[in-house]
Amino acid sequence: MSVTPQSLQPPVAAEQLKIVILGHVDHGKSTLVGRILHDTGSLPEGKLEQLQQIAERRRVPFEWANLMDALQAERDQNISIDTAQIWFHTQKRHYVMIDAPGHKEFIKNMVTGAAQAEAALLLIDAHEGVQENSRRHGYLLDLLGIRQVAVLVNKMDLVNYSQERFNAIEAEYRIWLAQVGLQPSRFIPISAREGDNVAAPGTHMPWWKGPTAVETLDEFKAARSLGDQPLRFPIQDVYRFDHRRILAGRVESGRIQVGERLSFAPSNKTSTVKTIERWNAPARDFAEAGESIGITLTDQIFVQRGAVAAPENAPPYALTCFKARVFWLGKQPFMPGRPYRLKLATQEVECHIDKLERVIDASTLQTVERPAGASFVGRHEAAELTLRTNKPVAFDAVTEVAAMGRFVIVDGFDVAGGGVIVPNSYPRRTADSLHKSHNIFWTSGRVTPAQRLLRHGHGGRVLWLTGLSCSGKSTIATELERQLFERDKLVYVLDGDNMRHGLCNDLGFSPRDRRENIRRIGEVAKLFADAGVICITAFISPYREDREAIRKSMPTGQFIEVYLNVPVEVCEQRDTKGLYAKARAGKIREFTGVSAPYEPPASPEIELPTAQLAVNECATKIIAFLDAQEQ
Repeated sequence: MSVTPQSLQPPVAAEQLKIVILGHVDHGKSTLVGRILHDTGSLPEGKLEQLQQIAERRRVPFEWANLMDALQAERDQNISIDTAQIWFHTQKRHYVMIDAPGHKEFIKNMVTGAAQAEAALLLIDAHEGVQENSRRHGYLLDLLGIRQVAVLVNKMDLVNYSQERFNAIEAEYRIWLAQVGLQPSRFIPISAREGDNVAAPGTHMPWWKGPTAVETLDEFKAARSLGDQPLRFPIQDVYRFDHRRILAGRVESGRIQVGERLSFAPSNKTSTVKTIERWNAPARDFAEAGESIGITLTDQIFVQRGAVAAPENAPPYALTCFKARVFWLGKQPFMPGRPYRLKLATQEVECHIDKLERVIDASTLQTVERPAGASFVGRHEAAELTLRTNKPVAFDAVTEVAAMGRFVIVDGFDVAGGGVIVPNSYPRRTADSLHKSHNIFWTSGRVTPAQRLLRHGHGGRVLWLTGLSCSGKSTIATELERQLFERDKLVYVLDGDNMRHGLCNDLGFSPRDRRENIRRIGEVAKLFADAGVICITAFISPYREDREAIRKSMPTGQFIEVYLNVPVEVCEQRDTKGLYAKARAGKIREFTGVSAPYEPPASPEIELPTAQLAVNECATKIIAFLDAQEQ
């Protein structure tokens, strides 16, 4: 719910700061918001009187919280069940105030609200003291990277404005926040109901000599201007209008202008901004952070929803793997091996846990110890982990561009978790890499293929083993390598899993990524063969066209296709890892032979029915083929 009366809208040019108000249920957040609106003169004219009259007609006491709790369901339940945004102002600046639910069951909405904020007010009831959600909210502020925090000890009127009670709560909570790395600007004793120390000092706590809550807000610094950050323009949709393709979205950071050369991540296609389109707004040849616009391009490249426009010289990362901190909210645990949907800006991709490094109890900060074999993140737990996506995602670390470093995870149809991407040594594509040079030439060495043949006793070859998962590729490849090595051959195996740990660790398993994986391996295998090595590859390589492209890139006879022809039923029986079972249960998508196609070779040089042949027999047949070629 957004409450933004016209009279509360700030001037566009005014300095703005987004703050979130957090606290355990019934610790007084909505009351504080209502009091701030009144005491700063930010209420629409007549609003207070209107609510006072409503309370009088209902014969109930007037509550400041009614200024916030505009939903009837909230008034009936007496708890906030959604985040609400309200503008208010001081003499220094304008604020967007986000009131977030404190009830444990609505913590998902709290994360949604806090993720947008630059600073936070954290409420604690002076009578009830520090609660479980108080600690959890402190951890979440750290998780989301919010460092400007003030703690308001509210309802001081319920403890007779006791300085001793205030000091005790401050001591307890300050120690706990220090464990998560948060150092609040200050603790302030307040009574939101009576107005003490909200916007004015009041008369009940003469012992307090510090600033009010509003004065403390004015001490906070606005975050680095979004306009000073590199351009990030996620594409929300593509419209066709008057024979033009208009790419629509919101400028999350930076500035975009006509004539600027852009790169679109993660595809890395480039084009130049031809026009900037606006709806019911004056025309300008530039747009800044926070504006929702459309652009047209000089070159009609294919760009779709989810692409992120950025300067050529300052692109985001575009990878399939990154480190993150996640807070889990789903009813079902967050488990390795299961597919989920990741939403980042306008991108939506399938993801899974690649490595679960640590699970944390957000209330105690203790590492959660699981029994052997139990690996998951439970509800209201946090985790440090590595996520892998099935195709490249454009992102920034949350410390670089916050909007591109925060994400949510969807389980089924429910938002089940949220997190941030933490800094790491991610490789970033440079602007130079987007431009193909025409001044690159193949360099031939001074050692000829004939000289290598004379030295090694054999020529370079690529033995391309292809077949379904569990058809025996890796097993036969390693045995073949052993036998050839014992015969003094220069030989090496390129294994599918091994290559994905390094050269191809940025690729997923979509058809496009599978093709790129095979293309890269083909190039490496070709270099091995050029060096006179017998290169054995063990890859599913499901697409016939990709294998044929590698064959055509090599001299005739150098590429030897070895087809391991095994029924899928036999492969399933051999599957000790349970991959086929997971694929049939929907836990692994795009699995060759189950949910993704395999195209067998049309005319392979060697065909091995490995359901009938032993591993040694398969190796012997391949060696016999090589021997016949050398004669």
